[in-house]
Amino acid sequence: MTQEYLEMFGVTCAVAATSEECLSFLEENTADIFLLDINLGNESGFALCKTLRERYDTPILFISARQSDDDVLVALNIGGDDYIKKPYTLSVLLAKIRIQLKRLEAIKQLGGASSQTGNEVFTIDPATMSCTVEGKTVQLKSKEFQLLSCLYSHRNTIVTKKQLFDEVWGDSFFSDSTLNVHIRRLREKIESDPNEPRYIKTVWGTGYILETDK
Repeated sequence: MTQEYLEMFGVTCAVAATSEECLSFLEENTADIFLLDINLGNESGFALCKTLRERYDTPILFISARQSDDDVLVALNIGGDDYIKKPYTLSVLLAKIRIQLKRLEAIKQLGGASSQTGNEVFTIDPATMSCTVEGKTVQLKSKEFQLLSCLYSHRNTIVTKKQLFDEVWGDSFFSDSTLNVHIRRLREKIESDPNEPRYIKTVWGTGYILETDK
């Protein structure tokens, strides 16, 4: 039903019932987004997510009836970009997919353009979904780069949690834990000491600020 609905609106889909079917499909095909359930019969969707993340930077959206915060945190920690709890409306799912596709297309159109200005020790490169911190290049996952890009576009100013949800996820219906996991991932990659961040600072009760040196 989900496949039929999405294809009615121009989103080409392929359905795989097992991990084996998914990986077999990807041997000869590509995908822009993965929609992944947790319960896949003989194997958990968590295990498949880990395998996919080792091979692809493609956004992974979990869609599952499992409601616990533990499941959400596991999904995000192992590489998931979003977690949509069942029951969901197909129109909301379509909107989330379109947001992801729009962002992917925007990144492609940027081509070799870079956001480096020549003065900063912190820069981002949309062409490669990477950032450079004090001369060191760091490769990011899709959602990590989207989140960092949002902070970077408002650098040295406070970005509220609602702004981040609206600009990165497309709505504000997420728990703080979702955002916290992604912020932690970014800090682990770009900060020399994630527990004492130099760049991504928390503004308690409000949001975050990306402080860059010029």
